[in-house]
Amino acid sequence: MVEIRKIVTVVEETHSEGGRRVDPAARVAVVAAVIQNPWAGQGFVQDLTPGIEANGSDLGALLAPRVLEALGAPAEAFGKAAIVGVNGEIEHGSGLIHFLGFGNHFRRAANATTLLPAVEKRGPAGIVFDIPLKHVTDATIRSHHQSLEVRIADAPHPDELIIALAAAAQGRPQQRLAAFSPDQL
Repeated sequence: MVEIRKIVTVVEETHSEGGRRVDPAARVAVVAAVIQNPWAGQGFVQDLTPGIEANGSDLGALLAPRVLEALGAPAEAFGKAAIVGVNGEIEHGSGLIHFLGFGNHFRRAANATTLLPAVEKRGPAGIVFDIPLKHVTDATIRSHHQSLEVRIADAPHPDELIIALAAAAQGRPQQRLAAFSPDQL
């Protein structure tokens, strides 16, 4: 597997929203691996498949159980991210996270059936990114459409990637939007 510089875990609990208590507290978690970009220094690589197959599944297998353990509850919403250092291409991150060998680890662990929403972005160390989350079995459930803001102060370096998974144990705190009607889909 590709070289991992660090793994960052963030857990957030919201106890109050809109001036009202949230009980139980709304819990979200993210686990991010800061890795060496497997294509760093190679120039334009036409076929990314060997690097994706060599690293994508292992990254999914590493991150999926960690984010669920950090969440400490069954996941009701989930998402993923690939943040590329400035020397890399968006396609490098996209290739790793939009690979069933990566995402299926999380889907199986979370008993999920929907596609994982994603963010891909290139930027310098300390870039802020938002991981979108959707319900694990029904992406039309609006209460679970939310995002988690993440920032790792010293990552990604120019030749690194941040590969992250995020999960929520519930929908947005104090959500009160009506369910989608058939004409809104």
